[in-house]
Amino acid sequence: MDNKLPNLRHLRAFCEVVARRSISQAAEHVFLSQPAITQAITKLEQQVGTPLFERLSDGMRATEAGVLLAERAGRALKLIRSGGQEAMKLGAERDGRRHAAIDQLVTTTQLRSLVAVANTRNFSLAARSIGTSQPALHRAARDLEALLNLRLYEKTAQGIDLSRAAQILAQHVKLAFAELAQGYAEIAALSGTDTGLIVVGSMPLARHNILPNAISALAQELPDVRVGVVDAPYGELLHGLRHGELDLLIGALRDPVPVEDVVQESLFDDPLAIIARAGHPLARKRRLQAADLADFPWVLPPPGTPTRDHFQALMGGHEPTGGLVETSSIVLVCGLLLQSDRLTLISRHQILREEEQGLLVTLPYDTRSTRRPIGLTTRKSWRPTATQSRFLELVRTAASELLLRK
Repeated sequence: MDNKLPNLRHLRAFCEVVARRSISQAAEHVFLSQPAITQAITKLEQQVGTPLFERLSDGMRATEAGVLLAERAGRALKLIRSGGQEAMKLGAERDGRRHAAIDQLVTTTQLRSLVAVANTRNFSLAARSIGTSQPALHRAARDLEALLNLRLYEKTAQGIDLSRAAQILAQHVKLAFAELAQGYAEIAALSGTDTGLIVVGSMPLARHNILPNAISALAQELPDVRVGVVDAPYGELLHGLRHGELDLLIGALRDPVPVEDVVQESLFDDPLAIIARAGHPLARKRRLQAADLADFPWVLPPPGTPTRDHFQALMGGHEPTGGLVETSSIVLVCGLLLQSDRLTLISRHQILREEEQGLLVTLPYDTRSTRRPIGLTTRKSWRPTATQSRFLELVRTAASELLLRK
């Protein structure tokens, strides 16, 4: 988490000056003095490293950097406001207290503390993660509860649990912080020093060709951009995406779309295939039945994954002999196939190199029913930076080139 997140009151004052082009008029709406607003703007300019306004005889005009930051800041403040409203609607005490705009009441320190506790479920670890003392973090957390008149934290045997209201608010706050981070990255790009960060949630198929090709192409164009790749089960990746911790997911799409706040874009349809080592006894047969496949041991992803569901449907009730190995590691899958007569069900795109080298082969079994869309999943409200948009284009290009190789 960025320790240089701006003061929310300063951010609101900045947005008002952009909208009204006047410090004096802004002061009347944010209840800060003109010197305080001037100081707030100076601090923001120091944080982003560039002027946010041109001082003109008829008022203040936002620079290009100021316009970019104002748009991201407006989205961030709206997220905090809507998150607070949803949280209070869900969990407020029955005493009639409501706050229509909590972004005008809470502080950055309180929200950073909330997110830190949400991430660690432990006050001590949370304090360490944001570089503060445990008493200071605990005080900020309890002040937020008192301010909102909500129960946010509950002690459990494992640590600290968040109420449903706190979970909703934390999700909105994480998205708000992500908006500000994107704003800072856009401003940095204006000066030609694009050091932004793209965080991708990757499912197995994308790790072998699509992502390496897209990342390499981006590095040639923008060598200072950082790319983070997170490998995890789909549920964890989706959670990270919805909380602003990931920018996009690449891999098998879900039908139906799992939640209303994400959108899916199909890049291509991909059937699974039954793979074995070159020279496998079944590779010599022209027609295979499910019973033939059941005569050999398998290596498969864990239960609950789409591939495992397709496997059960293909086998038609036949259970394979031998010990089953369950893993999502393609390295382990390939190693086991090459050293034994095990079989697996996997996308051919994931073993293209091994096929081209003559190490693995596709068995002649009808798997057309396993066809599933591969593509991108993003947040509905996500507005990518120019660099992120370029990366999406490179991912689409890499997916098109992969289809030509097959």
